[in-house]
Amino acid sequence: MRVMEAAFDPAYGEAWSTAQLLTLFALPSARICLAWDGDAMCGFSAARMAGPESELLLLAVDPVWRGRGVGRRLIDDWLAWAKAEGAEEYFLEMRADNDAVHLYERAGFSECGRRPAYYRGGDGVVRDAITMRRR
Repeated sequence: MRVMEAAFDPAYGEAWSTAQLLTLFALPSARICLAWDGDAMCGFSAARMAGPESELLLLAVDPVWRGRGVGRRLIDDWLAWAKAEGAEEYFLEMRADNDAVHLYERAGFSECGRRPAYYRGGDGVVRDAITMRRR
């Protein structure tokens, strides 16, 4: 939860609660990957399989570790795991104005859908969500 709280600005309302994270452990098709530097956890990803598709549910990198390739390594780990599990397509959804879109585009993702007014942040502002796909 420390990385979750550091990585997600509360103004956007994107962070998951402890209870939401714990539900992933009950899903046999889900996986959480932790990124460490020695004893310091610097990020994590959460993903799941659904038939021939895999969805990245969360990717969080502690702001202290951003710009050092942690996010890209977590994406690469997710893609390798999902491919080994039989994935043919990969999806994620994110706030449309999230700067991480560039990270996902460099990893081969492109926008394939949009949900208008999907996120209501802690700041009261409503924002679109975009769905991205990689084949």
